[in-house]
Amino acid sequence: MRLTTKRAGRTKHRKTLAGISFIFPWLIGFAVFVCWPMAQSFWYSLNTVRVRPTGRAFRFAGVTNYQDIFFKDMLFVQELGAFLISTLLRVPIIIIFSMIIAMLLNGRMKFKSFFRTIFFLPVIIASGPVMNELINQGAATVPVLDQGSISGILNSFLPLWLASPIVDLFGQLIIILWYSGVQILIFIAGLQKIDKSLYEAARIDGGSSWECFWKITLPMLKPMILLNAIYTIVLLSNNSQNNIINLIYRNMFSANRGYGFASAQAWMYALIVLIIVGIVFSMFKEGSSGTKKRKPKKSFRRLKLSKKARE
Repeated sequence: MRLTTKRAGRTKHRKTLAGISFIFPWLIGFAVFVCWPMAQSFWYSLNTVRVRPTGRAFRFAGVTNYQDIFFKDMLFVQELGAFLISTLLRVPIIIIFSMIIAMLLNGRMKFKSFFRTIFFLPVIIASGPVMNELINQGAATVPVLDQGSISGILNSFLPLWLASPIVDLFGQLIIILWYSGVQILIFIAGLQKIDKSLYEAARIDGGSSWECFWKITLPMLKPMILLNAIYTIVLLSNNSQNNIINLIYRNMFSANRGYGFASAQAWMYALIVLIIVGIVFSMFKEGSSGTKKRKPKKSFRRLKLSKKARE
């Protein structure tokens, strides 16, 4: 018995060492390329950094850089407001579009693998300089839509801070739909995990396709909606077309701002994105964790019978 216990302990120890050895290179990379740059960036945000011929000069400034973001640099606040409104508009469009395409590709149709490749191909090709070049050549817009007329109509009855993101939405409609490749695959994986017997039982009870979608498909896809919403928010907040990212990059090499101010902007922007992700997670956490199992309450009669049995 003792020998068996010792062997089991040795086997467990070997497996633990094997697991640590596998993830050890990743831990080193995470510490060197993620943790250290983050700590360095946070230290920069608390200082006024000047680049001189002799090297970088630091002067401790405390939270001054963070205060200057909101009181001296109104461009960041303006771009942040535009980002929040555009994210609020784009995320639902991407989620709904990817869900519709996933349901079509999950149905009975020929050449499903080919169409899946078509929708996922922009994720691989259209990135970085390629995306910028496509936007410059006008490939991001729908030729049928007249942006000038749309802009005039929206500006006539909407305030500028709301009309401008909507006009940009029409101006980059194709690019926005190109961002849905990963989300489509995630929704397809979720649809394939739904038990077909649920739909059969619903049809036997007289449920229509519309009712099956609202009562079966959508509740079962809530975890996937949460995952896709968070992925889309992170994707939109870090892409090369984001004006806030470009603003931070310009301030980093600006003589008036420098590394310290740009680092403070980056940390504040990251905090706001985390707050948005937290709000989205709180909206879908009940559906993502599943329905909570409630303990059945004992009736008054059961309690009396159990009490008599004990006596």
